[in-house]
Amino acid sequence: MSTSVVLTIEDGLATLVLSRPERKNALTRQLFEQLDEALSHLRDNPHVKALLLTGAGSDFCSGGDINNMGGEVEASVRQATMNQANRVLAALMEFDRPVIAAVDGVAFGAGFSLALAADFVIASDRARFCMAFARIGAVADMGASYTLPRIVGYQKAKEILYCARDLSAQEALALGIVLEVHAPQVFRDRAREIACSMGNMSTAAFSMSKRLLARTFESTLQAQLDAEASAQALAMTSPYFHAATARFMRKEPPLYQWPKT
Repeated sequence: MSTSVVLTIEDGLATLVLSRPERKNALTRQLFEQLDEALSHLRDNPHVKALLLTGAGSDFCSGGDINNMGGEVEASVRQATMNQANRVLAALMEFDRPVIAAVDGVAFGAGFSLALAADFVIASDRARFCMAFARIGAVADMGASYTLPRIVGYQKAKEILYCARDLSAQEALALGIVLEVHAPQVFRDRAREIACSMGNMSTAAFSMSKRLLARTFESTLQAQLDAEASAQALAMTSPYFHAATARFMRKEPPLYQWPKT
């Protein structure tokens, strides 16, 4: 079986590369299987502190491979494929360490959805984003109907989904889809720099903060306050907290600091 996903781990940073550059890294069942396996391996590896997700060549991901979508296929078969894709999406969104997507070229359809599953998207200035589903009479999938409105707002999400138009890197930046935009020669290095820096955060504190943010739109204020209090009590008993506060008192450089541009 050919390798559609390349996984490397170096100094606590895991890098997952979608590796079908000849098809703009289009998603297939085989690719989802390999992503699922890789994410399962990473989830159980305590030495991994952050994850960088990117595409081989000059594109991130063109979405589902159209070559595999045609023909008369029973709805149950398509449902099984989507269930597999959704396991990957959930594994990314629930990954308890920082996930950075480095996006070049196209992030279309489910490729756009995949990028939205990351904690942050760093894009090259030639990146283009498109919820292209309407162009082929399909429904937005892999969590797009959940993630996109939470980032851009309900009305703008409808426009992006229904118009199925391209968004430039700069428009995606203005909408909050993308965190930073850089030249193609340096955007991956910047994404890696951010991922490595975030890998120095308290894994426990980051994981609890991520879970708190994930539930905020379905929660009440009191429920969030209670959850925050429980999480903080755990965070403040950790060795990381004691080491970090001791460094602060000694006026030493912090254990974690966001990298300057």
